Amino acid sequence: MSTFDYIVVGGGSGGAVMATRLSEIADARVLLLEAGPEDKAFWITPPMGYPMLFTNPKVNWMFETEPEPELNDRRMYQPRGKVLGGSSAINGMLYIRGHPEDYDGWRQMGNTGWGWDDVLPYFKKAEDNTRGADDLHGTGGPLRVSDQAGGNEVADAIVEAACEAGLPRNPDFNGPWQEGAGYFQTTTKDRRRHSTARAYLNPVRGRANLTVITEAQTTRVLTDGRRATGVEYKRRGQIETVTLSDRGEVVLSAGSFGSPQILLQSGIGPGEHLADRGVPVVHDLMGVGENLRDHFYCSLMFRCKKPVTINELANSPIRQVIAGAQYVLMKRGPLASNGIFAGVFAKSSPDKHRPDIQINTNMWTVGSRTKSGMKAHPFPGFTMSPVHLDPRSTGTIRLNSTDPTAPPEIKMNFFRDPVDRATMVRAVKLVRHIASQPALSGYVEHEIAPGSEHATDAEIEAWLRGAAIANLHPVGTCQMGPDPATGAVVDERLRVHGMTGLRVVDGSMMPRLPSGNTNAPIIMVAEKAADMMKADRKEPAHV
Repeated sequence: MSTFDYIVVGGGSGGAVMATRLSEIADARVLLLEAGPEDKAFWITPPMGYPMLFTNPKVNWMFETEPEPELNDRRMYQPRGKVLGGSSAINGMLYIRGHPEDYDGWRQMGNTGWGWDDVLPYFKKAEDNTRGADDLHGTGGPLRVSDQAGGNEVADAIVEAACEAGLPRNPDFNGPWQEGAGYFQTTTKDRRRHSTARAYLNPVRGRANLTVITEAQTTRVLTDGRRATGVEYKRRGQIETVTLSDRGEVVLSAGSFGSPQILLQSGIGPGEHLADRGVPVVHDLMGVGENLRDHFYCSLMFRCKKPVTINELANSPIRQVIAGAQYVLMKRGPLASNGIFAGVFAKSSPDKHRPDIQINTNMWTVGSRTKSGMKAHPFPGFTMSPVHLDPRSTGTIRLNSTDPTAPPEIKMNFFRDPVDRATMVRAVKLVRHIASQPALSGYVEHEIAPGSEHATDAEIEAWLRGAAIANLHPVGTCQMGPDPATGAVVDERLRVHGMTGLRVVDGSMMPRLPSGNTNAPIIMVAEKAADMMKADRKEPAHV
């Protein structure tokens, strides 16, 4: 078939959900186009496999930003999933929804139907939580949310140290309150990664009305005036096109870098930029590619007194063989967990009324996280990484080339706002305060980074400029809002302003960052968007 009712571009966290849910409409023909391959790479399955996917070009776009002026002109590495499941197939698998006030804030910005009470049913609909159902959690949904396999004594000590530092113990970061120290749940099932491809798409691949084409990179949306009529994509060196039925829609779910890039390539975006790139203007929509936001973080690394970290595994071929056998044969051992056992949500200063810092703990230390890869230090170590949950600085996505398959121009503009700089300095001090507590005295030998030579605020800020990096949660580049004159790209039903038959369903629609990891919120967005599209088609929507 070359004509479809729905063409979903991108098979990641949003797209796999959209294709699955739209194919529930019995008389609708659904096409899913994914630029990457099937999700068959071995390291996608074990939870500890994600470091092996960090620089794998077969499943990873491996983007980089332009030099960041406030960060010593460093380029920020931006790994993104290029495979069925998208970034949910290569990420760290933490299941965090964010704070209820995040979504109430979206609604207050004029986005009707996106407050916490509106989105909670969709979080629950997606979820199959091993802890069971309650007012805030669901069971029976496609996405398995699990407690981690095994544990780690350093992680236990970090939680205890955070409590000694004055934070409450929190048994559920997605529960009644967010602040405190506790243990993360992950998107894993039976100690295997549960990406959206595996949770949603794989069980329905046999539906007669669903077509999935991999290794098909969408180059532009086809239009007739301001109506989307299909898409053009490149596969195995050939340009192919597919068209929409009369009432059909294109759904862009290519992520916060890919979706705005496709809109720009299609002539939808800031007219001046399109003219500069020689792209005929279909619709001058100023907000496309604007409002790029990402969490910003750094890693405080500590040498550990005991050989109880993942560094010992990373540096021992014998231990790696044993761990591999344990996982393959019994789904046990260090590969069965992601190594990010525990975390903290905290306020960077007393005047904050809710957490603005998330501290992730990792039971290993690495010298860098760049395109050159992640190599563990040759001694026991662990990391506590504070993340700024509400950064003020924003960036842009622009076309970098007339070649539609070339990477986009990414400018994050991190650290431009003085609030961001002050918050991160306070976050470093908070981590050091936790590390100094009695519970960690038997584990912390000394601080590797930033080290004692970075003590004053100015010295910490200088270290951050040379060491802090993106937390890989980009959102906002096709932001939702009621008025395109103020930068909105899609309305509250995720329809592109001024266009017909074109929606954007992924993290790029988020007007502000959620307070936590973005995978669970993107899945929620897709669940809600699918029900809205069913309602628009006069299909019953059930939650």
